[in-house]
Amino acid sequence: MSTVFAGLDWASRTHAVCVIDEHGAVRKQWEVAHDADGLRELLRQLRFLHVLRIAIERPSGLLVDALVEGGFEVVPIHPNAVKASRPRYRSHGGKSDASDAYLLADLLRTDGHRFKPLAAQSDEIRALRALVRGRDDLVATRVQLANQLRSLLQSYWAGAAEVFAEVDSPIALAFIQRYPTPEAASRLGPKRMAAFCAQHAYCGRRSAEELLQRLRQAPSVTVGELEMDAKAELASSLARTLSTLVDQIRLLSGRIEHHVAASDDGRILMSFPRAGRICAAQILAELGSVRERFDSDEHLAAEAGVAPVTYASGKHKAVVFRWACNHRLRRALTTLADNSRHASAWAAAIYAKARARGCDHPHAIRILSRAWLRVIWRAWIDRKPYDPSAHGGLQMLLKTAGG
Repeated sequence: MSTVFAGLDWASRTHAVCVIDEHGAVRKQWEVAHDADGLRELLRQLRFLHVLRIAIERPSGLLVDALVEGGFEVVPIHPNAVKASRPRYRSHGGKSDASDAYLLADLLRTDGHRFKPLAAQSDEIRALRALVRGRDDLVATRVQLANQLRSLLQSYWAGAAEVFAEVDSPIALAFIQRYPTPEAASRLGPKRMAAFCAQHAYCGRRSAEELLQRLRQAPSVTVGELEMDAKAELASSLARTLSTLVDQIRLLSGRIEHHVAASDDGRILMSFPRAGRICAAQILAELGSVRERFDSDEHLAAEAGVAPVTYASGKHKAVVFRWACNHRLRRALTTLADNSRHASAWAAAIYAKARARGCDHPHAIRILSRAWLRVIWRAWIDRKPYDPSAHGGLQMLLKTAGG
């Protein structure tokens, strides 16, 4: 039986599929709907054609999970690699779903040895990944709505956006719903403000008098009565929506924190300075539990986007920012690195040296992230929590400082 190769071009409603033989000739080309019946038919057709390996651009999602659980070897090929390969097949540079499906299958045929297949993650990791990514998306929505609310308040009542530190904090949202206009807050005095703060468990350091001063010192805006009422109604609606969103993020955060604290790998990542439970969960969700997925810490650093890309040709050499990477993993690692420099002398020294060489803050944090990744890699491979006494770089720094 001859070997066959399959390529699948992902789309939102239908997916293009192409199966070719070992010589590149098309065995079958078709489209499959993105629904339960379509996925069942896809698996049936692939088995009928004796497909073992299938190439796809997107390395996660319902379709990928169905293929992996169906026993197929799924090989992700980065979209940049697909884009760079298109001129091999046509000079005009155009694309279609069917042609990309063929391209993926043929790349698997000719260069399959260069791409690593996906390894099935544990159910715990998949559950954590769903929770973490869902929370991250909700946080992004919260930031967007908070910016919209702040901009709206600045257009008719700037004081309501300035009285508390964060416009999307629970007490600020409650204040906007209770006092949506300057007129509604016109009789608000120190006693009423103090009672409002007590009712909503205000934990800030400002007194009721200071909060009122911030409220009244903000610049005023002249707005017509009808416009004022319309904007106040919209501000109240945004505040109510944000209140619900903030509550749901809090509940999700609690579940994620419990999940990562109960995981052996989660406790390893939480052992690093200032990692925190949410940040550790974000790293673990993208890192996974399959150690064989990465050949080395250099491979992981490239995947995480904390190692630059080097271009060298003749006498020319350039080191540039790595755009193609797991952006969620990079955000989580750089957050850990940024937090760690406030608790680790070793991290603070690496960051300071990078800044002294002229690196800006984001660049210095990526350098520190790369340094931490070597330590994280070793702890993850050895399945042991971070031990400062076994951290050679830290011990050398302490010895030098002590000497």
